[in-house]
Amino acid sequence: MRSDRNLRAPLSLSIAAFAGLMFLHLPLLLIFVYAFTTEEKSYAFPPPGYTLQWFAVVWDRQDIWDALWLSLKVAAIATLIALVLGTCAAAAVSRARFFGRDYISLLFILPIALPGIITGISLRSAFSVLDVPFSTWTIVLGHATFCIVVVYNNALARFRRLSGSMIEASMDLGADGFQTFRYVVLPQIGSALLAGGMLAFALSFDEVIVTTFTAGQQATLPIWMLNELIRPRQRPVTNVVAIFVIAVTFLPIIAAYYLTREGEHTGGGAK
Repeated sequence: MRSDRNLRAPLSLSIAAFAGLMFLHLPLLLIFVYAFTTEEKSYAFPPPGYTLQWFAVVWDRQDIWDALWLSLKVAAIATLIALVLGTCAAAAVSRARFFGRDYISLLFILPIALPGIITGISLRSAFSVLDVPFSTWTIVLGHATFCIVVVYNNALARFRRLSGSMIEASMDLGADGFQTFRYVVLPQIGSALLAGGMLAFALSFDEVIVTTFTAGQQATLPIWMLNELIRPRQRPVTNVVAIFVIAVTFLPIIAAYYLTREGEHTGGGAK
């Protein structure tokens, strides 16, 4: 019998897969092309010429650096909050037995399933009722609502594959709760937390909808890009910034993929 790996896909299926990839990634390739064009305000094709001057323009724009710093700070803090709360919630749901556990798990996942505009409006209403001024922290709280879900899902899957006998053995040998978590649990779930943190950081860094409702007068990098597209001055500058955003979000996602793709190496699966 032939191995499944030696079976070739039908030509029509291969063409459909290639067409799907082109549909998804051709717009990204156009961003790279128009980041080097000499044309300043239009998307003429083919570009009349190519230049590197827009990279120098981006380097000298202080407003871009301010937006970048705000995005990095918000993403880092939101990811840290998500790692702590998401891990604790996953541990409670996976290890404990209590009434309504499945409904609580559903409530944790709900924020990322809801449209972003609903989350944004609800957060803005809450901040207005509580008389909370818009600041970096309101953006962080908004981003944490969906970052927690990403970490929670990764940690929960790993906790469910973690053998309870390992924890019981650690406690029987005299380790307290913190020691058991540090020396037994954390090494088993570490890659899942790292992957969840990377995905949460990437989602937070390029988030637009929730940020629009929680930022006030501040501008993260995606909000800056949106404003530049609405009032175009130098379109290639926006494309150069978009290249950087692609790199910042693409690398964590790839790393998270490689950390979690091997199921037999996760969460004590080999034990």
